[in-house]
Amino acid sequence: MKEDSAAAAAPVVVRLFLVDDHPLVRDGLRARLGAMPGLEIVGEAGSAAEALALIGPAQPHLVLMDVGMKDMNGIELAALLLQQQQPQHQKPAPHIVMLSMYDNPEYVQKALQVGARGYVLKDAPAAEIVAAIEAVSAGGTFLSPAVSKKLFRNQTPRPLLTPRESEILSALGRGESSKQIARDLGLSVRTVEAHRQSIKRRLGIEGQAELIKYAVEHAREFGGQG
Repeated sequence: MKEDSAAAAAPVVVRLFLVDDHPLVRDGLRARLGAMPGLEIVGEAGSAAEALALIGPAQPHLVLMDVGMKDMNGIELAALLLQQQQPQHQKPAPHIVMLSMYDNPEYVQKALQVGARGYVLKDAPAAEIVAAIEAVSAGGTFLSPAVSKKLFRNQTPRPLLTPRESEILSALGRGESSKQIARDLGLSVRTVEAHRQSIKRRLGIEGQAELIKYAVEHAREFGGQG
């Protein structure tokens, strides 16, 4: 009976896997988290391909994953990892916490939509990353306070653009003219101009200069992978 009681009282060790394509970031995370009680770092990967090969055998409870990797962004990788888990597997899919330089609400929403349980900024204090690990390991969710404020602030949401409008806005952000955009997308210049007017109406933007400024500032959201 004593042995059973001791086994029941034994603390659960959270098995953590790190995914980031910058070795210095992984070194920093190991230094911050390696000595944390109840946490064991069971592996790490510097690319999506490496992560796909190593996460299964490592059997982590939780994966701390970078968003902005070179070969595949972390949100796509998270979706792939979670989709690969079959119902008949005895081991449940690991929980995923995204680690990112970007506080864009679009990235956060995409991460949550694919099944990530947390989203923490890279410049957050170590205590925030620890809090995210503890919350998600306990079955909850966690967002960095700065991210949460942006995501849930009481403002009128920005109207969504159509896929074509997003393409055109992204091209404007890259400095392309209406003529270039028309040629690349197989449209008439007049159609591109009509889309530009529609984008301005949806976003509440007045002049062309303001539209270009917005396109440059938000180009990654509409054309980049993060």
